[in-house]
Amino acid sequence: MNLENVKLVVSDMDGTLLNNQGEVSKEFFELFQRLEDRGIHFAAASGRQYHSIVNKLSAIKDRITVIAENGGIARQGNEELLITPLPSQYIADVIPVLRKVEGAFPVLCGKDSAYIETRDETFINMFREYYSEFKVVDELTRVNHDEFLKIAVYHFDGSEQHLYPLLSHLEKELQVKISGAHWLDLSHPDANKGFALEKLQNKMGLSKEETMVFGDYNNDLEMLDRAYFSYAMENAHPNVKKRARFNTGSNEHRGVESILEKLLRS
Repeated sequence: MNLENVKLVVSDMDGTLLNNQGEVSKEFFELFQRLEDRGIHFAAASGRQYHSIVNKLSAIKDRITVIAENGGIARQGNEELLITPLPSQYIADVIPVLRKVEGAFPVLCGKDSAYIETRDETFINMFREYYSEFKVVDELTRVNHDEFLKIAVYHFDGSEQHLYPLLSHLEKELQVKISGAHWLDLSHPDANKGFALEKLQNKMGLSKEETMVFGDYNNDLEMLDRAYFSYAMENAHPNVKKRARFNTGSNEHRGVESILEKLLRS
């Protein structure tokens, strides 16, 4: 399989395209221009809020596809390609369960804004990095003026140890994804990055063999399956390294950029 066949590049954000300070490199933007000149489309796919992603990629936001909220919504510029809302009955059922989990901070993620109940300043200061549009409310289950995409849950001591064991039983009805070292997401069963990527591939008439994907965490697994050129970052979760066909350097050591350079030389 030849790199010269690639027509679509898809990258996760945190732990992948972004460095540990949450920054996109200047080098990436230069490489993006060269990719665009070659007719290669770029998509950013993240558990982040749509508004947060476009803030990070504001210089190119109208020229890319954004897959946000772990595949809950996808847009190209002003065109909405996909939205997979969380059925409203689960919000009333799940939020009270989350309140009983010690150390858990639930976030109700809407199309227009995110909503939190806590006023914990330590959490909010961290939270602003991932959700640029949010409101503090008294009662999450009473918010009714938005279209909801998922419930995200944060735990300072780790999501895999402190959240997943208590919430895994919800997998019978919902998508339950460990989306980062401290984050876990609850969403519609079809809402994942792979499902959104498949819709994008179908729209563009592209195959797995024409697709390159970069990822680092469990919420990237389905997306990796949608590409022949699937890359795990050096800093990736062991599950991602097992699933991906190829490896690259870490997000701190030009992991994405080095492969894009290789692609452009092909």
